[in-house]
Amino acid sequence: MYVEMKALNFQYKNAKEEAIKDFSMNIEKGEIIAILGESGSGKSTVLRLISGLEVPKCGFIQIDQRTMVDQHTFILPEKRGVGMVFQDYALFPHMTVEKNIEFGLKGMGRKEKNQKVREVLALVDMEKFHKRYPYELSGGQQQRIALARTLAPNPSLVLLDEPFSNLDKDLQIRIREELKEIIKSTQITSIFVTHDKEDAKAIADRVVILKEGKIIQVGNPKELLNKKI
Repeated sequence: MYVEMKALNFQYKNAKEEAIKDFSMNIEKGEIIAILGESGSGKSTVLRLISGLEVPKCGFIQIDQRTMVDQHTFILPEKRGVGMVFQDYALFPHMTVEKNIEFGLKGMGRKEKNQKVREVLALVDMEKFHKRYPYELSGGQQQRIALARTLAPNPSLVLLDEPFSNLDKDLQIRIREELKEIIKSTQITSIFVTHDKEDAKAIADRVVILKEGKIIQVGNPKELLNKKI
């Protein structure tokens, strides 16, 4: 099993109740998982726990047989090899596309960096935009660059937080198909959170339905989401 999470519990400071309650699941290498739930269900908190931005009260997380957190261990976010695409894309406005991608490439020489930038821009079909700044790109183009920047350091796992929420409906439908193709071509294990059932049906291999911090159902998205939950 590539990703293992068991008995995760988490409570925000000053909150009356736990945001995550006994969260457990296993993920195969290359699998795309959607975490589906309403606002406040805890889905983004799961991503924060996996990435190391929050520390669980109890439970453990392993990625590729490496323990990230348990009662004795906590690996810092920058040491986890986990890439994250944020809801607002978080591109640096003062940097060109190629400089945004280069920013996360540590320990590489100039030639190696240039090669990697070319590779990921080709992957997301954005080679001709390498000298553009983020404000010169559409929302869909910015999302592709954010994904390219995340993929460039070869992460062990990619997390995407509401990746389509800033796109209009027509663009959202087109981009999610492209996103699935890109992720599948890299064979990188991915988890994305969404409140949109259509996103989950279009992209995910499996969907996890979260309610008030608890998993209530897990299964094939087309079968599960065509039923009443």
